[in-house]
Amino acid sequence: MINNIRKLVKDFSLAELRSGMKITAKEMVNKKITVQFPEERTPISPRFRGLHALRRYPNGEERCIACKLCEAVCPANAITIESEMREDGSRRTTQYDIDLFKCIFCGFCEEACPVDAIVETQIFDYAFVGSREGSIVDKVHLLEIGDKNEKEISAAKAEDAQYR
Repeated sequence: MINNIRKLVKDFSLAELRSGMKITAKEMVNKKITVQFPEERTPISPRFRGLHALRRYPNGEERCIACKLCEAVCPANAITIESEMREDGSRRTTQYDIDLFKCIFCGFCEEACPVDAIVETQIFDYAFVGSREGSIVDKVHLLEIGDKNEKEISAAKAEDAQYR
């Protein structure tokens, strides 16, 4: 009986509406934070997982040794690798494709790589132009991304090294 009376008083006094209006009034006087996106950027964590890239050694040779660990560990089966032996007996990739529609950006490929060949950069603003084939990034484009962003990749790796 007492609970019914309390509920009735609460309903007629519009307590929920008043508490909602109180929150609205507080937010009206708070300073707003607006980021003008293309010109301004918010800080990104060094552990952010964005667009993939393949790295090279300082002498210009690609790092990937075609061990296929990244392909095996990928839960979405987004990575496809084909390889062949070279004259010196080492193995290198002939095809390295990542389907970004399938990729869940988990970072397992980066963790599995023994030579830090595949990394996830801090690039988060990219688009697929045209058809579905635009979502498949091949070895040439992955190496271009790595070459273009090597300084940022190295800096993020160095900053994150203390946590590994």
